Amino acid sequence: MSESVTLELDGTEVTVSHPDKVFFPQRGETKLDLIRYYQAVAGPLMAALGGRPLLLERYPSGAGGKSFFQKRVSSSAPSWLRTTVVATPNGTTSDALVAHDLAHIAWAVNQGCLGFHVWPNRAGNLEITDELRVDLDPSPGVGFPQLREAAALTRELLDELGIAAHVKTSGSRGLHVYAVLRPEWDGYQVRAAAVALARELERRHPDRITAEWWKELRGSRVFVDFNQNAPHRTVFGAWCVRPRAGGQVSTPIGWDELATVEPDSLTLATVPARVAERGDPWGQRSPQSLEPLLELSRKDMASGLMDAPWPPVYPKQPNEPPRVAPSRARKD
Repeated sequence: MSESVTLELDGTEVTVSHPDKVFFPQRGETKLDLIRYYQAVAGPLMAALGGRPLLLERYPSGAGGKSFFQKRVSSSAPSWLRTTVVATPNGTTSDALVAHDLAHIAWAVNQGCLGFHVWPNRAGNLEITDELRVDLDPSPGVGFPQLREAAALTRELLDELGIAAHVKTSGSRGLHVYAVLRPEWDGYQVRAAAVALARELERRHPDRITAEWWKELRGSRVFVDFNQNAPHRTVFGAWCVRPRAGGQVSTPIGWDELATVEPDSLTLATVPARVAERGDPWGQRSPQSLEPLLELSRKDMASGLMDAPWPPVYPKQPNEPPRVAPSRARKD
């Protein structure tokens, strides 16, 4: 391993230890290569992540090695790091790293962070959720062409409701559709809106899209994972590199690229050139109203629908159905 190097990033000196440690074995990119990637996409990266708490996915030996999630910044971290107190569903609090500037990103990479999972809140006002995140998840038997179709249908519905949305690859097998929200709603309201969106998509396209939380009921349909909008949940960040051997990036794309994009080709080796050539596809996002989706939610509740199931780590919620898979309920 070579000696440490010190970089000046946004006015802060960050020391990078073992800069030539290989993080991505497919092409041999190193820890320093990953930091250089984030420097190359710093503008759009900080526009998407800036000011938000981060959950760190650490791979000290690089992609493919052992890993763990880090919720809290240790007391031995540099004094210049910005943190904020966040809570888990059971109320446990921790000091989370804030994406304050590029120096904070580089510090985390130096700790072996190969995955930034981003809160839908700003550190300055954690009570407000200002992003709707529609996670389109492939069920068994569902390929990327079906995901493309589901993303287009999601956009079509949101357009009909007057909500402008944008799309990115997940860096893995899925697609994420985002809408920036006006700072008026909390995580419970945003999740209710996501449930309503998923159910309406299923009503309109029952053979292609499902809102079923239980895997045994989904079939070969694209699942709209509404619970990614539950309070305290994070989603893999835009422009962030996944801990995969090829260093795939969760990449914002234009809607006009949806039909042709090949997610595995979007890597830390290729994305900087895309940004230099095309700019930021999310650069013109503006805050939207959640009210059309909340009105759908109110109509569903008035018709007698119960809330959708919550993940098991959450306390039982009002109007939630039994938190048990249908097949198991029948056996009981």
